[in-house]
Amino acid sequence: MQKIFKDELFSTPVFKVNILQHVNQLNQLTDPYIKDSIKRDKERIKLDKTIPKKLKNSFGSSYHSTSLILDNNFKFFIDKIVDHSNHFINDCGFDIQHKKISLNELWVQEFSKLGGGHHSAHSHWNQHVSGFYFLKCSELTSFPRFYDPRPGAVMTKLPLLDKNKISSGSESVHYKIKPGDMIIFPGYFTHEFTVDPGLEPFRFIHWNIQYV
Repeated sequence: MQKIFKDELFSTPVFKVNILQHVNQLNQLTDPYIKDSIKRDKERIKLDKTIPKKLKNSFGSSYHSTSLILDNNFKFFIDKIVDHSNHFINDCGFDIQHKKISLNELWVQEFSKLGGGHHSAHSHWNQHVSGFYFLKCSELTSFPRFYDPRPGAVMTKLPLLDKNKISSGSESVHYKIKPGDMIIFPGYFTHEFTVDPGLEPFRFIHWNIQYV
């Protein structure tokens, strides 16, 4: 019998590393941003006439902060994510020697304690690198799920032999995460956050980087 060689072509890279030492400091630094976001969300719910009075609570809310980029307290963390993102993009084989890095977005987000917080599947338009850094999470919270970014593969998807096994035919892959986990991936990679049950706190920092 002839020996068959198998290549994996055009795979999607994902970096994952745990950097636990920054969790406490970043939780303290992001607390005011989350409190401000909660306040704004309560005002939004209060003024939204389409929400019935008995449903005017924070169930399903995702508290999205204003930008952290101009806050000098986060400079050490920005330096960290830029360094890891550069390493990621170099490892992918891209030449950024004559490119300028543009940190376009950096924010912190927390899901409601009443549960229901989530993000539908999406990708970040015209961004080269996206990333998460998890500050509050556990086995009982939401987690990120990534979807096959190949349109042709999605259109011609066949049933899987074993849906519990990760293979080149898998439609999605998810990560169970813990505080300090950093995940870096291409901006085109479709991702979502599963519905959070509201059993334990869930907070993360998200960023997008472009090379111009």
